Amino acid sequence: MLSLGLGIVAAFAWGFHDLCVRYVSQSAGIIAPLAGVMLFGTIMVAPFSLGADVQPGGGALILSLGAGVIYGLAGYALYQAFAIGPVRLVAPIIGAYPVLSVAWAGFTGQPASLDQWLAVLLIIAGVGFVVGRSDSGDEAHGGRKAAVLWSLAAGAGFAATFATGQAAASGGAEVALLLPTRLAALVTILGLAFLSRRPVLPAMKTLPILMVMGALDALALGMIILAGGVPRPEFASVAASAFGLITVTLAALILRERMTVTQWGAVSVVFGAIAYLGF
Repeated sequence: MLSLGLGIVAAFAWGFHDLCVRYVSQSAGIIAPLAGVMLFGTIMVAPFSLGADVQPGGGALILSLGAGVIYGLAGYALYQAFAIGPVRLVAPIIGAYPVLSVAWAGFTGQPASLDQWLAVLLIIAGVGFVVGRSDSGDEAHGGRKAAVLWSLAAGAGFAATFATGQAAASGGAEVALLLPTRLAALVTILGLAFLSRRPVLPAMKTLPILMVMGALDALALGMIILAGGVPRPEFASVAASAFGLITVTLAALILRERMTVTQWGAVSVVFGAIAYLGF
C-alpha cells in the first residue's frame, strides 16, 4: 500500500533526524535548534512548492496553514518533552498518536477492521517496548508529570497535524501545500520565541547538522502530506510512528549501542505488522 510506503520513508527520515539531535548543542535552549530545523526545512521545500504545476484552492490553503501551526506547536511540545525526559518515558507516549489517527479516520468514514486495529496496536506496543527498554542513560530533568503532559500534547499535535495536512492534500496540489505548511510552522516557532523572549539564533557550529535535520524533517512531513492523496492516508501516520524504533535501531547499528534479543524481536514484530497492513 502506497500510504504505508510513504510512512516508512517518513519514519526513517525522522529516525535519522532524532539521531542527529544528539549532536546539537542545547546551550541555547530548545527554541534555537527547533527554529533552525524549521527554517532550513522551509528553504528546501520552497523550490518544489513554487514550481508545482497545480496550485491549491483557498480551503486547502487554510487547512495547510492550520496544519503548519499545529505542527509548530507539536514540535515545541516534543522538544520540551525530550528536554525533561527520560526518553524511555516520553517516546512511547508520543509514539502512540496513531490511535488518534486511525480513530479519526473511522470517524470520518474510513473505519479500520479489527485485524487492522490489532496490527496498529502491535506497532505501537513494539515501538514502545524497543524505545522504553533503550539504555539512553538519561533521567528526568523536571517533573515526570510535566514530561507526560508535554508528551501527550506532542502526540495529539502530530495526529492533528497529519489529519489536517492530509485533508488539505486530498484535493490535489500536495506539493504546493508543503511551503505554506512549513512557513506556518516556522512563524509559530518564532512567535513562541518572541513570547518567551528566547534566542532563535543557533550556534554556528550546529548549522551544518541543523541543515541536515531540516532536510530530513521536511522530507518526513512531506511524505505524510503527500499521503493525503492516496487511499488510507492514516496508515502513513501509523508507519511513521516507528521513527523512535528507527532511532534506537540506527544507534545500535551505527553507534554500536546495545540492543537485546527481545528488542530485535520487537523490531521484527513492528515491521511484520506494517507488512500485514500493506497486504
